[in-house]
Amino acid sequence: MALTGRAALLAALGSLPVGIWEPSWTGILAVNAPLAVACACDFALAAPVRRLGLARSGDTSVRLGEAADVTLTVTNPSGRPLRAHVRDAWPPSSWQPGTEVEASRHQLTVPAGERRRLTTRLHPTRRGDRQADRVTIRSYGPLRLFSRQGTHKAPWTVRVLPPFTSRKHLPSKLARLRELDGRTSVLTRGEGTEFDSLREYVPGDDTRSIDWRATARQTSVAVRTWRPERDRHILVVLDTGRTSAGRVGDAPRLDASMDAALLLAALASRAGDRVDLLAYDRRVRALVQGRTAKDLLSSLVNAMAPLEPELVETNARGLTATALRTAPRRSLIVLITSLDAAPIEEGLLPVLPQLTQRHAVLLASVADPHIARMATARGNTDAVYEAAAAAQARMERHRTAEQLRRHGVTVVDATPDDLAPALADAYLALKAAGRL
Repeated sequence: MALTGRAALLAALGSLPVGIWEPSWTGILAVNAPLAVACACDFALAAPVRRLGLARSGDTSVRLGEAADVTLTVTNPSGRPLRAHVRDAWPPSSWQPGTEVEASRHQLTVPAGERRRLTTRLHPTRRGDRQADRVTIRSYGPLRLFSRQGTHKAPWTVRVLPPFTSRKHLPSKLARLRELDGRTSVLTRGEGTEFDSLREYVPGDDTRSIDWRATARQTSVAVRTWRPERDRHILVVLDTGRTSAGRVGDAPRLDASMDAALLLAALASRAGDRVDLLAYDRRVRALVQGRTAKDLLSSLVNAMAPLEPELVETNARGLTATALRTAPRRSLIVLITSLDAAPIEEGLLPVLPQLTQRHAVLLASVADPHIARMATARGNTDAVYEAAAAAQARMERHRTAEQLRRHGVTVVDATPDDLAPALADAYLALKAAGRL
């Protein structure tokens, strides 16, 4: 079988007479000259890297946990074919652990004057904007003895959006909303404060709902039906201060807060209410206002995507003042923050009356499920100490929640998996009671 490329060259060099290998200038030149000529030819036949044209296309956004495909188009304007190894570099959080080398490196052949596409598949592990780094191209000659290498900038950004895992709870919450709104066969009596219609009395109806004037005009007893108010304003406030950076499970508390905010926004917009978002620690990190129900969720996830916890103490006075400016008329203020005693007692409680005298306030907090597991631990001394510490932590959170309730605040304290549906239930309960 005939040998080609480097194998043929090395075989040819190996067949030279032994005398040529004597340590003389003539022997050295005789041996190295064919290799030098081969390398020079290989280098000359390698396509130049600097003249290559690079362009990107593909996905610009993806939900966390899903894959995004970004296409890189390489144009070879030279008269030599391009045989290359390509490294398409992205930040480390753009890949699942251990997959970067396989996903970011490609082999590419582009005939002279043509273009080819290669696709890099990203599997981001964090929210936020992932920006493409340099593209490194190593161009080889036909013998692959020599290569040219260079880098190009091919800018591209993929925004990694919150995953909205609580979406699965939306159908059941919408069914509950339809019950409150009287749009299903299940009739909820006496709830809500906005008059809907009159109907004939049936045994079991609340007698306080009887409309005596309408009854006097007809032969049967008429009762009023009510529905929850519409077109109410809801301001969701995300605390992005240091307490939101605490990790619960595999993610920071801020991620669970975002998921709960998205479910609440989806539910409230379907109920006909207007939803705004404010993210704050010591300054405004994100603000979404005046969106229609159709555009609300997309605006929220885009605003939330680049948010990261700030390792500073949240300025409660600044947060309150900003919330009051954002919601000048009576609204439901949903504050998603920590129930830790110190930030509440020293920061929020002194300024809380400014919110409660004008607005209904609902505070939601992410609880650590590890605390509940610690509280049931037994068996040895360490486990008993852990259980005691967990019990003390839970008592402090309960005491803090009671302080807030005495100020008229509705409190929701739940683990990351339960926070979103619990917050949605609290919203529906307020709506059914006519407290919005």
